[in-house]
Amino acid sequence: MERLWAPWRLQYVGDKKPEGCIFCQKPLAGDDRASYIVERGIHAFVMLNAYPYNNGHLMIAPYAHVAALEDLPPETRHEMMDLAARCARALKASFHPDALNAGFNLGAAAGAGIADHMHMHVVPRWNGDTNFMPVLADVRVIPQSLDDAWATLSAAFAELREEG
Repeated sequence: MERLWAPWRLQYVGDKKPEGCIFCQKPLAGDDRASYIVERGIHAFVMLNAYPYNNGHLMIAPYAHVAALEDLPPETRHEMMDLAARCARALKASFHPDALNAGFNLGAAAGAGIADHMHMHVVPRWNGDTNFMPVLADVRVIPQSLDDAWATLSAAFAELREEG
């Protein structure tokens, strides 16, 4: 039998969930690399999902601790969509996906793992990226480390900032 090792998943599966809100704590931590924050705006920021569906899985979250999309101020909603477009450009330039999924899971019943702080997912997709692992074993194999993905995407966002 072949074994596929994904040791970072054990932390998600076995550890107690952290106290507090990661979308409030990470931007204040002072170390964007350690927090996997790849881009910051005035009202919102972009970070890698620590438990991604695919390589380069990004999340866009407002700095404000708000659960409902309709409760966000218009300038925050607009900036989140602008950041989503920047995510699409950065992912296409650095990961070369065939497509992207972008969307919100608003509330626990909709699949939100962190329901109290709304956030948007931007997930790169490749033709054929659904293989037997998620279907038969409920496991997704992610071949790239978060540190490597952070370095790749941080460089792509830096290039986008230089372009204007």
